[in-house]
Amino acid sequence: MIREDMLAALMAQANNTGTDLVTLRAIVEEASEGGARRAVEKLGLGDDAAPEDLGELRDLLGAWRTAKSSALKAAIDWCVKVIGALLLIGIAVRLGVTELVR
Repeated sequence: MIREDMLAALMAQANNTGTDLVTLRAIVEEASEGGARRAVEKLGLGDDAAPEDLGELRDLLGAWRTAKSSALKAAIDWCVKVIGALLLIGIAVRLGVTELVR
């Protein structure tokens, strides 16, 4: 008996004879497993290559996070250097170093 037939039989049993906790639990479990299986199939992850695909996706996501973190650190480093340079220029102007350059 395939799962869909089992689920239909359990639902018919619950409809005809009333339900008990075990029957309801079995219906819910079968329905949730069937829904999860269909969702995985729709995502294209129901074949034998799915574990490798998920591994590649995790690696790609890790690389994206690393690149994003590196880009953020580089941007912050660049901003700190620009602020430092502007401060040095401001100090030089304030001390009159520009008069020595002319």
